[in-house]
Amino acid sequence: MTFNSLTFIAFFAIVLFLHRLPLAWSVKKSNLLIASYIFYAAWNPPFVVLLWLSTMVDWWMARQIYRSESTRARRGWLMVSLVGNLGLLGYFKYGGFLLENWVALMAGFGVAWQAPGWDIILPVGISFYTFQTLSYTLDVYLKRAKPATSLLDFSLFVTFFPQLVAGPIVRPTDLMPQFATPRTATSPQMIWGLMLMTLGLFEKIVLADGLLAPAVDAVYGSDKAPLLLDAWLGTIAFSGQIFCDFAGYTTTAIGASLVLGFSLIDNFRYPYAALGFSDFWRRWHISLSTWLRDYLYVPLGGNRKGPARTYVNLMLTMLLGGLWHGAAWTFVVWGGLHGLYLVVERFARQRIGSWPVWDRALTRFGLIVLTYLLVNITWVFFRAQDFPTAWRVLSAMLGIGAPGVPILSFWLIVSVLTAMLPLLAVHGYMRERQLHVEGQRLPTLVVGALWASMAFLIAITQGGGDAFIYFQF
Repeated sequence: MTFNSLTFIAFFAIVLFLHRLPLAWSVKKSNLLIASYIFYAAWNPPFVVLLWLSTMVDWWMARQIYRSESTRARRGWLMVSLVGNLGLLGYFKYGGFLLENWVALMAGFGVAWQAPGWDIILPVGISFYTFQTLSYTLDVYLKRAKPATSLLDFSLFVTFFPQLVAGPIVRPTDLMPQFATPRTATSPQMIWGLMLMTLGLFEKIVLADGLLAPAVDAVYGSDKAPLLLDAWLGTIAFSGQIFCDFAGYTTTAIGASLVLGFSLIDNFRYPYAALGFSDFWRRWHISLSTWLRDYLYVPLGGNRKGPARTYVNLMLTMLLGGLWHGAAWTFVVWGGLHGLYLVVERFARQRIGSWPVWDRALTRFGLIVLTYLLVNITWVFFRAQDFPTAWRVLSAMLGIGAPGVPILSFWLIVSVLTAMLPLLAVHGYMRERQLHVEGQRLPTLVVGALWASMAFLIAITQGGGDAFIYFQF
């Protein structure tokens, strides 16, 4: 069941109706929990067992960690949680990848090792809810939080359907306290939530799938080298597609949660107006970047053990962040490039310091453009299915290699420009602004017209109800 389907609209209407009935709060939470299991089971019912397993393992391990007085026992219970969660993630997501690389390694030594078949279906959203439940036991172990006192509240935290399969990755201290007391959306919350859901679906259906995906598929699906212009437009189109697809999901999730009376954290803050790569990761997939910072980068030593160790920690964090996205070396290269960017940026900042020219508007604009262009280089490896495709597109973008052939038609070029020019302009304008504040400044008539226009374009856009890209992660 995806947000961009009629099935979800009917499902959400029923959930909202039940949630606004004059029932006991425990009954309403039970309804939400059941609805969350139904929502997840719509993809593959047996995988609900994985949700139950993650829930019960971390529920009990957190309690044991909290009760244990010795450091050794606490570490032991934490290891059970880590092995259980990461073991499931590794088996389903990385088992085939490890087998393929083992076969390649053996072949390098002249050993013809035959790997068994690996026809394992990847449970949707497993990377997201695994990190979410891990944050719970890790917070208890680090004494940042106490174990939940209600199994119902904890189960709902793990499975809350708006953000279950593609985030944002919510911390227990952000969401579980909201389950403690009855919550029903006020009229302003209801209106704003429905508007956010419309905006999110507009980003996904109209921009990502309607205007941008055809150009991306044409460039990255071709076995021929594209022209320089086509390569850049196809990659820029993907930068817009991945943003509108993923931000569209989280915006819809935040809106759906608000309609039910709950608040989720922002996951994007106009990342294509980022001034450097540290700024980019403060704006892109914020819930993952902060998770990696708090539970990986800082425990590794962060920036507390000298410049060399800091650079190593940055690279390790981004390489693992790349691998989190998918079991392929192209994702590792994507993460490695971002790690390299962060290392170079940090090195340059330490050497240059507070140069007065950085405060000039033209310089800042130039650095924003440079950041965006370099981010697009990394998107090549994120989108390409293999290295030959990545090299073919990247060579064309850099103007090296054999001359390319035209791939994008006139109308595909127009569709990319129609979507990307306004999108980048919005990111630039909204860089230091907040959406709800800007929305309150606009006249009601203008807001209504924009809302109606988005709803109309959603209704008339012809699409196949494509799943969100991050469902595969």
